[in-house]
Amino acid sequence: MIRLIKRYGSRKLYDTEESRYVSLEELAGWIRHGQEIRVIDNKSQDDVTSQTLTQIISEEGRRGNSILPNELLHDIIRMGEQAVTTSVEHLSTSVDRLVQASIDRIGPVRRAREEMSLLRKRLEDLESSLADIDVISKDDDAS
Repeated sequence: MIRLIKRYGSRKLYDTEESRYVSLEELAGWIRHGQEIRVIDNKSQDDVTSQTLTQIISEEGRRGNSILPNELLHDIIRMGEQAVTTSVEHLSTSVDRLVQASIDRIGPVRRAREEMSLLRKRLEDLESSLADIDVISKDDDAS
């Protein structure tokens, strides 16, 4: 569920769920824990989520916790939205390749497990046959 935050003219952020003011740092913490937020300007009702998220990233950078490489920041400024779209597409392609590589590695493991299961069954059958032969052999010796 998306958490609604109202931004007032004083730049204060108000969490409508908990009915209290919150800091950018709190928003960042929530986002890190998987919470999605939507920030609206209280007066105009404009969606200012992007600006707020950008501000969070900027504050992280000021504290020395920059999460974006300088090259990416330069590209974003140079190319605007196109840079972000290209970066997201590149990231998506990289993740798809990683997932596919993982799936490719799982296939042989699955086949090996199936072969191990078949070998186990054959070994059990062989042990059973040998036990039967041993019983027949002992019966013949006793007669």
